Amino acid sequence: MSTSGVETAYFRRVSRWKLLLIILTAVLMLTIILSLNVGYAQIPFSTILMILAKRTPFLSSLMDSSSVSYVEERIIMQIRMPRVLAGALVGAALAAAGVVYQGIFKNPMADSYILGVSAGAAVGASLAIVLGIGFTLFGVSTVPISAFAGSLIAVFVVYKISRVGSRVPVTTLLLSGIAVSFFLSAIVAVLQVIAGGRLHVLVFWLMGGFSYVEWRDIWAILPIICLGTAATYFYAHDLNILALGEETAQHLGVDIEKVKKLLLIFGSLVTAAAVSISGLIGFIGLIIPHMTRILIGPDHRILLPTSTIVGATFLVICDAVARVIVSPVELPVGVITALSGGPFFIYLLRKKKESYAV
Repeated sequence: MSTSGVETAYFRRVSRWKLLLIILTAVLMLTIILSLNVGYAQIPFSTILMILAKRTPFLSSLMDSSSVSYVEERIIMQIRMPRVLAGALVGAALAAAGVVYQGIFKNPMADSYILGVSAGAAVGASLAIVLGIGFTLFGVSTVPISAFAGSLIAVFVVYKISRVGSRVPVTTLLLSGIAVSFFLSAIVAVLQVIAGGRLHVLVFWLMGGFSYVEWRDIWAILPIICLGTAATYFYAHDLNILALGEETAQHLGVDIEKVKKLLLIFGSLVTAAAVSISGLIGFIGLIIPHMTRILIGPDHRILLPTSTIVGATFLVICDAVARVIVSPVELPVGVITALSGGPFFIYLLRKKKESYAV
């Protein structure tokens, strides 16, 4: 193929990627708006759109929102909007971290919790709930702070255990993460036994959900998730090279240890921030990267942003379903992600198994 032909094919592929991202972003926005209509209180879409327009610059003066009641506005802006945006943020963070971990470990079973992040968060949150510790930092309550701190401490311990000189072998890191996770899970089990009257709160947090998310929680994790996810994208090309093998990547000029350390830090930060407000929501970091990889290919330059958007959309949908599927009781969203994602993943895998290679 001539040089001009290669350039034409490249620009055509880039245009297709841009179109795909635009479509997925539009689907995410539509999903968020639709999910605002889901709940015990029935609020018409026209009212929801007026409430959103009222809070949007340049549109508020054009809309007549006199028919919107105070109660309806409060339900949308103070109850439903925070949890919907939290679902989008957490889904995006877990999916992006899953792409990073699977790229680093070159292991299809690697996900956001592989380094003990979830187990550390569980211990931190469990201690705060069982001991009844009460304090706030920058307006954020005890449980999210304790979960975030527990996640980072667990990752630090795993990293120190697996370090060999100046290197961190992938296999050692993986095994250390599994070992520390089992140990921390045992601590959580002990805390469940002694939780007493707080057991219900503890179990519900461990199953994951957004029932008690507030705006202050969103503002607390937003910069960490946005900056951490954006930072990983700058190493998408290095992840592509790492897929060829560490020896090949080293010959091509990639500082393997530096890249792995930075990506582990970014992935752990966004995961810790996500689980600090959501509890333990499994499956997203494992399954979303697989689904998008099957559909669009293994190139991390498009896989990372695509998985981020798909993860956000998927978790927003799961949270909406969790609110109404057994109404008036609300299911933990982690149950919905497992029940809905598993069969869908099996369907995609069987459909694409001839063209999909890990």
